Amino acid sequence: MNCLVITGASAGIGLATARRFLAAGFRVVNISRRPCPAQGVVQLTADLGDPASVTAIRASLDAAVTGATRLVVIHNAARMLSDTAAFTDDAALRAVFEVNLVAPNTLNGFLLPHMRTANAQSGSAILYVGSTLSEKAVPGSFSYVTSKHALIGMMRATCQDLAGTGIHTACICPGFTDTEMLRDHVPSEAMGAISAMSAFGRLIDPEEIAATLSWAADSPVINGAVIHANLGQVER
Repeated sequence: MNCLVITGASAGIGLATARRFLAAGFRVVNISRRPCPAQGVVQLTADLGDPASVTAIRASLDAAVTGATRLVVIHNAARMLSDTAAFTDDAALRAVFEVNLVAPNTLNGFLLPHMRTANAQSGSAILYVGSTLSEKAVPGSFSYVTSKHALIGMMRATCQDLAGTGIHTACICPGFTDTEMLRDHVPSEAMGAISAMSAFGRLIDPEEIAATLSWAADSPVINGAVIHANLGQVER
């Protein structure tokens, strides 16, 4: 049994990825507050910003992945606030880090024992969904930028610490993708300017990132890589 565990598959990139892996014959397990609307997904309801909520699903998660001959983990869920380095409340910063960094670490701890079994070593993968802002910054997204930079460090450390296990990792960094998060964060009147920031003059479709994640899951040669999937972002 091939199995995908993904966070945040209720919409956007996560939903497109869940559908793509379902079509490829994977058992798909989604962890999020809202259910994934794709038929056939195993839903584990948890608030990734609440450590107790994440711990509460461990037994169900173990049961869902037991027997997997290949296990792919995609850390997709993220929280984004409009904040600045001039002042960001510590509690708000911690809340972003809980979702964007701590939850992936916790889930890795739960799932790595399953990935290290003799049956699941070859072809298993841990993929992190970063951002263009994983290696650059813009004003007004302080906690998100900081967490996404740290996510690359987490991926690189994952690569080094899992050397020899047969498990590979990568960080896929989407550019401006047509998702709820983007539309919640960017005013509608600015969307045309945002679209023009890619060399193709358009937003990325979530399915394009889903296809990139599927390719990355199948490609151990990219172990430790940071891959920018942004249509060629135009810098001005």
